[in-house]
Amino acid sequence: MIDAQSLHEIQKRRTFAIISHPDAGKTTLTEKFLLYGGAIQTAGSVKGKHSDKHAVSDWMELEKQRGISVSSSVMQFNYNGYCINILDTPGHQDFSEDTYRTLMAADSAVMVIDAAKGIEAQTRKLFKVCAMRGIPIFTFINKLDREARDPLDLLDELEQEFGIRTYPMNWPIGCGVDFRGVYDREKKQILTFDNFHGGRNRLQGIAVDFDDTERLDELIGERLRENLTEQIELLDVADFGFDLDAVRAGKLSPVFFGSALNNFGIEPFLESFLQMTTAPLSHKAGEVEIESGDERFSAFVFKIQANMNKAHRDRIAFMRICSGKFERSKEYFHVQGGKNIKLAQPQQMMAQEREGVEVAYAGDIIGVFDPGIFSIGDTICQPGMKITYEGIPNFTPEHFAYVEQIDSMKRKQFAKGMNQIAQEGAIRIFFEPNSGMERVIVGVVGVLQYDVLKFRMQTEYGVGYIQREIPYDIIRYVSGKDGKEIDPSKLKLSAETKWIQDVRGNDLLLFPGNWAVTWALEHNEDLELLPYGSNA
Repeated sequence: MIDAQSLHEIQKRRTFAIISHPDAGKTTLTEKFLLYGGAIQTAGSVKGKHSDKHAVSDWMELEKQRGISVSSSVMQFNYNGYCINILDTPGHQDFSEDTYRTLMAADSAVMVIDAAKGIEAQTRKLFKVCAMRGIPIFTFINKLDREARDPLDLLDELEQEFGIRTYPMNWPIGCGVDFRGVYDREKKQILTFDNFHGGRNRLQGIAVDFDDTERLDELIGERLRENLTEQIELLDVADFGFDLDAVRAGKLSPVFFGSALNNFGIEPFLESFLQMTTAPLSHKAGEVEIESGDERFSAFVFKIQANMNKAHRDRIAFMRICSGKFERSKEYFHVQGGKNIKLAQPQQMMAQEREGVEVAYAGDIIGVFDPGIFSIGDTICQPGMKITYEGIPNFTPEHFAYVEQIDSMKRKQFAKGMNQIAQEGAIRIFFEPNSGMERVIVGVVGVLQYDVLKFRMQTEYGVGYIQREIPYDIIRYVSGKDGKEIDPSKLKLSAETKWIQDVRGNDLLLFPGNWAVTWALEHNEDLELLPYGSNA
């Protein structure tokens, strides 16, 4: 059994992802958490129009320029006896694959919703991933300092869209210019909103009695007092009570209202969240559940990132520790590589900032130097453990383009950049057989990834290129029925169908539409087409 000190360290870990549609305030909320934890002294401006400050979690130069997150970030800090690992994820749908993978490393999720817009497309997709894993979901309805929808309508939309019960932990008093604060249902207190407090001083709740109408009118005004009284009575009659077990089973979402930009309602939310969410959960490896308190170390790779720091120019593999205790000096078994290795340069992260680490525990996210041996989804464990964690979602590219280098003198830089960025998993690189490396085919899930690729190739590798989109939207692996060998060069294909290979030498076909898929199957009786990712 694991020693008592290690078990104590594991029990105080809280590892969660923050998810939202773009511009709902996710990165702002993340930074306010860091502010309360003392990890940063000043929150950056995610807009960056009137200041040279930027969100600390947006470490990539392109993120700072555009004011959006395009890559997930990992941040660790301590608060009130907890060791917190935050996974800040991209909100834009074009980077949803990165978000989906990151959610595999989280034990719970904080869902940020814009009070004026309610549930948006990306929020809906990300919730489904959380629900699929059964992880607890906590909802923060943001931007109450602006005009907002009726909070009862927002709760109803959450329940109808997601099929999950909600329990409002607090309740907003007005919105926009009339926003006066929130009512804490458990403590029966009002936290008054002051647009200028900036969260630097802890707000003291004001105990209220709904029968004391005179006092309430002084605090929030007669109209808002009447609205608040009526709405709280409705909630008390309608809800089924708070159920912590249902929260931890992902069946009930506690809901909080506030304003991340103004630091209002953030600290009470953080404290309640930490009490309700769980210590690191168990993870499934085949038919076996590996408990976080298992004394044997195990982890999986959920993200690979090259060139996070210009001074280092290295690749970092991000690992979620699932069980036991990591020790820098020990050798561990790389399941996919089939050999024992030492995890080089283990680090804990604060976005792009790094700090060497000697020990880490289940629930922690560590980064290790990757000389090119790791792939997303790899398992690392105690020698002799022989487990493999369940795979990480692999998305099929929906857009394809030729990418051709401009300067033939930079052939090596072009090849290195394309291969390294492709190994991160956000883009896919394909080759036409018997062609050189001067031109490759790039496949992406969302077209914004083209911009990220171009920017990174220029800034990180000093390489420019010409890009030309090509009209393909279906990709399949080549296989033979009943194990028969298939020579792709001898297949009968329509003129528009293209034979390509991936970086591992797998044969694939690109089709411009379903008609071309049907044509290929009808004219090649031994041909079988497998979904992308099925044998990658």
